Amino acid sequence: MSASGGTKAIVAALGANLAIAAAKFVAFAFSGSSSMLAEGVHSIADSGNQGLLLLGGKKAKRAATEEHPFGYGRERYVYGFLVSIVLFTIGGVFALYEGYEKIVHPHELDNWYWPIGVLIFAIIAEAFSFRTAIKESNELRGKQTWAQFVRRAKAPELPVVLLEDLGALVGLVLALGGVGLTLVTGNAVWDGIGTMCIGALLVLIALVLAAETKSLLLGEAAGADQVAKIRAAAVDGECVTALIHMRTLHLGPEELLVAAKIAVQHDATAAQVADAINAAESRIREAVPIARVIYLEPDIYSGSKADAGNNPKKTPGGH
Repeated sequence: MSASGGTKAIVAALGANLAIAAAKFVAFAFSGSSSMLAEGVHSIADSGNQGLLLLGGKKAKRAATEEHPFGYGRERYVYGFLVSIVLFTIGGVFALYEGYEKIVHPHELDNWYWPIGVLIFAIIAEAFSFRTAIKESNELRGKQTWAQFVRRAKAPELPVVLLEDLGALVGLVLALGGVGLTLVTGNAVWDGIGTMCIGALLVLIALVLAAETKSLLLGEAAGADQVAKIRAAAVDGECVTALIHMRTLHLGPEELLVAAKIAVQHDATAAQVADAINAAESRIREAVPIARVIYLEPDIYSGSKADAGNNPKKTPGGH
């Protein structure tokens, strides 16, 4: 996904959530439904989250500096992690608290048609936002399942928007169920139960997002297909005879660091080795364009060291 990838989905989600939040708070004011209040806060939190994602994408485009020589690509991961915290605290914990209060101190709904109408409107708006996120994700997902896409995506924006929109849709259904059961049974406790279910759902989604963005913050390697392309591109079979060992690291969603030790001919001159390294770097960048920072160290391949193990410190000439 490009640096601006997912922007359409983020903007669509932001517009939908702002409109939905306003409608939900109006419905809460007229009905007193705790589900509406929780959902209104949820939509405000989601709107803030989309703002954070847009801000992170903008900050990540800054040029590298002496203090940050590898640039600011990971800003997108930082803001993605902040989204999970906001969703957990403002969305999930607040909804759990509000649901508990409604169960302990139930009161009847006023003007029930307000929450019902707003929930139907919100479901339609969120479905539109969710459809946009799915459409953009399908362009990148390939043959991966949705779970694999969320787990393996190096750009945090689309997985975040997907999970937020999914949580919002399910939460709206839960809110509609809580309000509906309150109207049918005349017992406002159902509204509180629906609110607590929304809170539990948001906490679960926030934990999933936190785990995934934490992994990105710690630093993830290139995908298996990219690693295979880099390995194949590094070796030309002439001056570079093998790739001894390699490490990759995402400096951002669209920037990959590649550090590798390559085997060269034992009788190659310094000029030949330098030319071979430059050629290998060009082949790697052509095979994997996001491999922008490449460090290649030449060495003489040693079969006996390779057989001894794969620790680069103990076997500098081995695999």
